[in-house]
Amino acid sequence: MSYKEYDRARPECPDCNSDALQRIISSVRLARSEDSRIDALSDPASLGGIDENDPKSVGRLMRHMGNEMGEEMGPEFDEMVGRLEAGEDPESIEGDMPDLSQGAPSIQP
Repeated sequence: MSYKEYDRARPECPDCNSDALQRIISSVRLARSEDSRIDALSDPASLGGIDENDPKSVGRLMRHMGNEMGEEMGPEFDEMVGRLEAGEDPESIEGDMPDLSQGAPSIQP
């Protein structure tokens, strides 16, 4: 329900018909323009000091970029970034996930 609907409605529990309910807010998605996203990515302060020789730092950068783009990047991206954030060697990740590196730039800093 929207906030407007919630104020007018009298929701009830479908199991016991009680109206003593608590509202739980689900995740919220903000609409942003592509220009706004690009601006956020181009601000060096938002990147928090990236060390291109540190897999954890590269992983944080990739996570930040993926979040700023506002699109689901898929499970392979999440796995790769998670492994980088854990400090795993990028060459090891590329060796385990060869499909990701075909035709794509290397994740090796």
